[in-house]
Amino acid sequence: MISAQNRADAQLLWDFQQMRHEPRPCSVAIGLGSHDLGVADVTADLYERGMAPLIVFTGASSRTTRERMPRGEAQHYRERAQELGVPADVVLVEPNARNTGENIRFSRDLLADRGVDVSSVLLVSKPYEERRAYATARKLWPEVEIVSASSPMTLAEYAASIKDPRLVLDMLVGAQQRLIVYPHKDFMISLEVPALVTTAYERLVASGFTSRLVVGA
Repeated sequence: MISAQNRADAQLLWDFQQMRHEPRPCSVAIGLGSHDLGVADVTADLYERGMAPLIVFTGASSRTTRERMPRGEAQHYRERAQELGVPADVVLVEPNARNTGENIRFSRDLLADRGVDVSSVLLVSKPYEERRAYATARKLWPEVEIVSASSPMTLAEYAASIKDPRLVLDMLVGAQQRLIVYPHKDFMISLEVPALVTTAYERLVASGFTSRLVVGA
């Protein structure tokens, strides 16, 4: 059962995760692999709007995507982008990353190997992971400007698209936990978290939305 308080707390976390960057032309767009093909859709749209001349899709398969994306998240993203009209020769595939840090590092190294000069990155993620992805990229690739992007969906719209509202709340809680604990592990930069957001996060944890928490963090 998801209570009205749970929903209000989830909305606070959802709103906090949005970086609210205005898309602008960048050296490259990087789509972070996941279960959500919407990331590929947003990346393709940004390319069509002239926001990046080159795309990198990054991600292997995980336990949650192995059956749906047997060829790997990045490859399925590439296929989706081509269905949407993106030319094959502007898409690079990084097929090995298994977490956000590897997404950033492996994409950075792939572009360096290809001789691509990168001064700015359109970083495309799921809506509830914009801030986490931004903080990770700022830590691992500090010399480039990071512009965050995701599908412009409301929390209610996203939960309806996933068809599992409880899982969405679990994922929001997991993303928020990582913003708190990962800076201490040197995985990302530290970003200030408002007290209201921290309180909402703690209430959701107490309510049992814990399946995506990092154990022992």
